[in-house]
Amino acid sequence: MPMQMSGPLAALDKWQPDRCSMAMALDVVGTKSAMLLLREAFYGTTRFDGFVRRVGITEAVAAKRLKELVEHGLLEKRPYREPGSRTRYEYVLTEMGNALLPVVVALMQWGDTYLRDDGGPLRVVAAETGEPVSVRVAPSGAESLGPEGLAVRISRKG
Repeated sequence: MPMQMSGPLAALDKWQPDRCSMAMALDVVGTKSAMLLLREAFYGTTRFDGFVRRVGITEAVAAKRLKELVEHGLLEKRPYREPGSRTRYEYVLTEMGNALLPVVVALMQWGDTYLRDDGGPLRVVAAETGEPVSVRVAPSGAESLGPEGLAVRISRKG
């Protein structure tokens, strides 16, 4: 069952899909390579060669996507220098980038559940307890809600 539309449906017709936050977000992270680079950043990868090797993309694609993620504010470029080498840059998640953690975990868990026969190769667990974690939609302290338990309302801010 779909989400409920709160208020008269005519009011929803006044909302402009071209101002959709989801569409704007996909403009930033909507490529496979961008999402996989973010996945690797969450796993702790910071160096260019590590991203290229772990994501399995060309250096040109990695450079372009990393530049875009930096320009959009999801990653920050920080200089580092190993003895006897020139200055290089590592890529570190920003607050904005870290805010995508639930999205990345949710996509991984969805793929584990619906696209794999073996349940997936990795599990996300709480570091302290080892207990599995999951992404869910719920009011604070409540059980998870499905689409039928949600309503969509037009924000006054637009």
